Amino acid sequence: MSDYPLIRNVAEATNQADSVFEVITARALKQQPTLSFEFFPPKDEDGAGTLWRSYEKLLEASPDFVSVTYGAGGSNRETSLGVVDRMAKDVLTIGHLTCVGSTFDGTRETIRRFEDAGVKSILALRGDAPLADPDALAKGELKSALDLVELVRNETSLEIGVAAFPEVHPESPDMAHDSRVLALKQSAGASYAMTQLFFTVDAYLELVESAKQAGATLPIVPGVMPISNGARIIRMAEMSGAKVPQPLLDNLQSASEVEARTIGMDYSIRLARDLVEAGAPGLHIFTLNLAKAALEVARGAGLC
Repeated sequence: MSDYPLIRNVAEATNQADSVFEVITARALKQQPTLSFEFFPPKDEDGAGTLWRSYEKLLEASPDFVSVTYGAGGSNRETSLGVVDRMAKDVLTIGHLTCVGSTFDGTRETIRRFEDAGVKSILALRGDAPLADPDALAKGELKSALDLVELVRNETSLEIGVAAFPEVHPESPDMAHDSRVLALKQSAGASYAMTQLFFTVDAYLELVESAKQAGATLPIVPGVMPISNGARIIRMAEMSGAKVPQPLLDNLQSASEVEARTIGMDYSIRLARDLVEAGAPGLHIFTLNLAKAALEVARGAGLC
């Protein structure tokens, strides 16, 4: 049961949709946001147990779609394919696909495997070089996410999504440059975007406005990270370059573990509500394969 006035009709979620854009559009026509969850492939048997227990629990929220991440340089390709194969039988599933260090033929093979698994949408990403191969980008045949978008569009009928960066891509000079790249990706075939980690509504709204000015009109779905473990999220923010607001950072660092969870989750739920109220087409919740915090955010925002 929702902790906030229910603004999304859970009963209308369906696994019959052919694309994320179709789902977003259908929800928008009824002035409803979408709800979706991100999972990552497990590293071992214990991790697999946690993933599938969380997945089954989150299915009860009737998500409109889910996504599954893909390791640096395709390091966990087989595990990722196994996960999407199972999820795609239940719900519209996005397969993340990185191309750093990849050949065209190898990428085509991975795409074919995704199609065989029932994936209907690809999140096309450049990705980061694996730690064991820092020169992977220079070695690979595909050099950018745009190359991957063009490959998928020219050779398949899969829907294509791309990443967007509320706090600017680490290698980009500014937001305007990021937005021009996003517009190029849309022109090449992308129909939606999902954001990387961020912590303020203003960061998201500035991205959306900048994208529009550059001609990128595709829906941009904000990614929300439940702050259930303050120390872990702070580390992730440092790695990604996302800015944690100073008052939140101070509160998390001075609190006990239990207090930090309360502070972090209250902040996450407020952020989720504010994003929806500001007009975001939906929320894509980064679950870290943990159901409890993800459900708290979804329910707190009135999405299930």
